[in-house]
Amino acid sequence: MNRVTSYLKSLMLLELLAGLGLTFKYLWRPKYTVRYPMEHIPKSNRFRGLHALRRYPNGEERCIACKLCEAVCPALAITIDSAPREDGTRRTTRYDIDLFKCIFCGFCEESCPVDSIVETSIHEYHFEKRGENIVTKPQLLAIGDRFEKEIAAARAQDAAFR
Repeated sequence: MNRVTSYLKSLMLLELLAGLGLTFKYLWRPKYTVRYPMEHIPKSNRFRGLHALRRYPNGEERCIACKLCEAVCPALAITIDSAPREDGTRRTTRYDIDLFKCIFCGFCEESCPVDSIVETSIHEYHFEKRGENIVTKPQLLAIGDRFEKEIAAARAQDAAFR
């Protein structure tokens, strides 16, 4: 008997009528349009956008070249080279992120033991020439220096959930 009722329901196209009913329900409601360059929708403080490298308050870069972010990156978008410094600590000599490969998953940010690499809330960036998609260490540090207050505020707001 169950097969007969399901066959009759499929003949009457009840699913199609339910979908059309939902369409007609929203057809007459007022539309909400965001006029993008002038208006912005609110973003979560956990939004993952353009990457940045952070520094300690004394100005020293945080990255200790542990290469965990390079190892955990599923898209293989991060390239790190390191060398020891005069004081015996290891620091990066090269830190490149290919933004064409990056899927903005946030694994690099989660794996960093010193909170060096972060993903900012910047989502409005573009490339004009070939090769600009690879963000180098000086560029990442400059982004981190420029937006440190916003990054620190987002981190403080999200600290209870980390």
